[in-house]
Amino acid sequence: MPEQLWFTALLNKYFGGFANALLSALHIHLSARRQTAPITNYVAMELLVFVVLVLFFIATRMSLSVEKPGVLQHAVEWVNGFVSDQSEEMIGHGYETYISYLVPLGLFILTANLLGLVPGFEAPTAIPSVPLGLALVTWIYYHIHGLRKNGLVGYVKHFMGPVWWLAFLLLPIEIFSHLARIMSLTIRLYANMFAGDMVTLAFFSLVPLGFPVVFMGLHIGVSLIQTYIFVTLATVYLAEATAHEH
Repeated sequence: MPEQLWFTALLNKYFGGFANALLSALHIHLSARRQTAPITNYVAMELLVFVVLVLFFIATRMSLSVEKPGVLQHAVEWVNGFVSDQSEEMIGHGYETYISYLVPLGLFILTANLLGLVPGFEAPTAIPSVPLGLALVTWIYYHIHGLRKNGLVGYVKHFMGPVWWLAFLLLPIEIFSHLARIMSLTIRLYANMFAGDMVTLAFFSLVPLGFPVVFMGLHIGVSLIQTYIFVTLATVYLAEATAHEH
């Protein structure tokens, strides 16, 4: 079992009993060693990201002003505007429905990615389980909206192609392609963040202070790019799923 971060140890101290009770209620049985620390580092980091974002949204809500918008309000409006413009271009009419998912998704991934730069913490996206969870939620989300938008029959037609006599061939290919998206989203985010964390840690330990700042900048760049790619792909999948057959 990997060494606990100080924040993970704190959560296990005060909420470990509750976590064990919850897992037991769900019929998930941990080993005796794991029961002493049921909350893992990546779960603790996810909870921290959640708390940070909730506080961020509360601070944003409290600082809203029509006459004198502050820096925080401008930043949030820019992020929302950027995602909205991209979604409108890709999805078209009705894109507003999906902004409430895409913006928090991007903020969660970006905050989780950048957490690895803070001493004493680690990026939860550098652990496979977290990108996999994000990929699964996104995969389920766009399928639900595809069914809602087109109905069951109309949505199934998306998988069968424009030529009916090739449907028997295209249907399994499309199903496999959609399943592969889960792996693609997961591996892309996990591999890049894991590699970024390893490079940053290696140079912090080997190179004199000052030079690693360059690699911190690279880590920030990778975090931004991977967030953009994940949200963009989620938008593309939503656009495909909600498009009407003509």
